[in-house]
Amino acid sequence: MSFVGILVGLGVLVWLSYRGWSVLLLAPVAALIAAAFSGEPLLAHWTVTFMRAAAGFVAQYFPLFLLGAIFGKLMDDSGAVLSIAHGMTRWLGPQRALLAIVLAGALLTYGGVSLFVAFFVLAPMGHALFRTANLPPRLMPAAIALGTSTFTMSALPGSPSIQNAIPMPFFGTTAFAAPGLGVIAAAVMAGFGLWWLSHSEARARRSSEGYAPPSRAPASTQDPLLRERGSTATHFDPVEIAHGARPVGDAGEAGDMHQQPGTLSSLIPLVVVIAVNLMAGLWFLPRANLSYLETVRFGGLRVEQVAGIWAVLLGLTSGLVALLLLHRSRLADLRSSVDAGANAAVLPVMSVASLVGFGAVVADLPAFAIVRDWVMNIDAGPLVSLALSTNLLAALTGSASGGLTIALETLGPAYMAIAQQIHLDPSLLHRLAVIGAGTLDSLPHNGAVVSLLAVCGCTHRESYRDIVMVSIVGALLALSIVLVLGTWFGSF
Repeated sequence: MSFVGILVGLGVLVWLSYRGWSVLLLAPVAALIAAAFSGEPLLAHWTVTFMRAAAGFVAQYFPLFLLGAIFGKLMDDSGAVLSIAHGMTRWLGPQRALLAIVLAGALLTYGGVSLFVAFFVLAPMGHALFRTANLPPRLMPAAIALGTSTFTMSALPGSPSIQNAIPMPFFGTTAFAAPGLGVIAAAVMAGFGLWWLSHSEARARRSSEGYAPPSRAPASTQDPLLRERGSTATHFDPVEIAHGARPVGDAGEAGDMHQQPGTLSSLIPLVVVIAVNLMAGLWFLPRANLSYLETVRFGGLRVEQVAGIWAVLLGLTSGLVALLLLHRSRLADLRSSVDAGANAAVLPVMSVASLVGFGAVVADLPAFAIVRDWVMNIDAGPLVSLALSTNLLAALTGSASGGLTIALETLGPAYMAIAQQIHLDPSLLHRLAVIGAGTLDSLPHNGAVVSLLAVCGCTHRESYRDIVMVSIVGALLALSIVLVLGTWFGSF
């Protein structure tokens, strides 16, 4: 009955979250359902097991959510996000509309801009491009997903995404873990995705399928369903996009382009984020005297447990400083923009923390020991086992960050112990775990998928097949290649 309870709890979580119910409520309810089937004490699991795990996630990752959301908001309100998107469009032209969307999304998210900020900028620009190029808008969600939610999220070394940060405390790694394998995986994802999009474009042109208005009105940032569905998919609360203050005269339309900053100056803060992250993670922090962390006062931490996250935080902080130095005059109300960014971090971090709490309760149930032993004893070895566990948990929760955290909270120490026994580089575990979490998380109930379709004004029926190809098939192909290379050559 205990295993049945886990399945029922997961079913309730998946079904109701897809229908727009808040994960803040669903996660503890699903956890209590699973515990009830096992005859476990409900209040103890809710107030102790669940809340300790949720609080631990918030304590460890809220600074990343906070700085990431503020950085994305200031980039948006300064006009820098729109400038980069328009600059990419001018460079490539409407005849390469799909490539322009993909590259603009990749630049923004690899530089630390949140998914939802990118969604709400790229979708209107995409409609204008697709109208000029006479392309069906059903291809737009896949193009945006490829640029924002695949290789820049899980594969490219140095990505400041929360998914790339989650394994750091478990494995003592940095955002640049296994850079060679990460670059190969990113090339596979990007190459396969662009090939599929070009194939779909050619097929649409052969059938004389051109631009038509979207089948439904694009969702507003105030849409409550969009807010709840997207809260576990990013570190930015969509409702805060409309808050803050844009530059005077810049409403995000082509007619206001003279009000935007230059493309090069808009890119500088993104470059600063990556560069400082690299220098801090590979040079500054390893050489700094951080022995005080080992004292009782700071919990007896090892430097490796915090260095990776600290490097990303330093990168985002430096990016914010660069942004303010370059574009402070374009921020009509700095306090309002900062407040909106800070507020935007709260719901996502609490939503993902609730998923982590659910995972902690499930991991404490007797039936989970059977699942854990099965996963850990897969004949193919620890690399396949790790990839499979992150894949399945991200698929079930509909959240790459939530599934990845649950997998590592419950199985991470065991994988680390195995790695030490067989002299396996933890960087390989890091990269495999992140890529694994970014594959089946894009099932139909995923918050980012549902939200992206709503923002673009498309439906699952129209656009989901292309999303599957660029977000799932391409990612699985890259994961398979990394598994083979990692098994043969180790981490590089």
